Amino acid sequence: MPEDLIINRAIIKEITIPAGIDDVWNAWTTKEGIKSFFAPECNVELKVHGMYEIFFTPEAGPGKRGAEGNQIMAVEPNRMFSFTWDAPPHLPHVRKQRTLVVLKFNKIEEGKTRVILCHTGWGDGNEWERAFDYFSDAWDAIFKRLLIWFEKGPIDWSKEDYPTK
Repeated sequence: MPEDLIINRAIIKEITIPAGIDDVWNAWTTKEGIKSFFAPECNVELKVHGMYEIFFTPEAGPGKRGAEGNQIMAVEPNRMFSFTWDAPPHLPHVRKQRTLVVLKFNKIEEGKTRVILCHTGWGDGNEWERAFDYFSDAWDAIFKRLLIWFEKGPIDWSKEDYPTK
């Protein structure tokens, strides 16, 4: 196989959440769940080719609200969920592209769920390197907020004390 066809770079993150798999699945796949830890607003259509838009700054104009124009690629309830993902506006070349995020959900025991994230589809060049580094930190922050949601309750988006790194 030609070397340039091999996917050799991905962001891999893993976390164990003290909650049942249904609850963790709903956190990632429903409007109510997303607003509890991921971002203050969203547009989600849980079906293949449905929208998966996460608005970190919903008051901003189109193109500056966050993860916009992304689509769900695969849904296997309570097991696997994948979606396209774009870069933030400060990385305009990469923002025009789409990468792929795959989430796997594994029941460890009653009331404990492991979430594994794989973010792939990275291009080459300086801006792609910056995007890769940005998302390495960003997914850590999202996982921290997911854990906070299940340990302490939903994120209060009116405050600025939620993890961003």
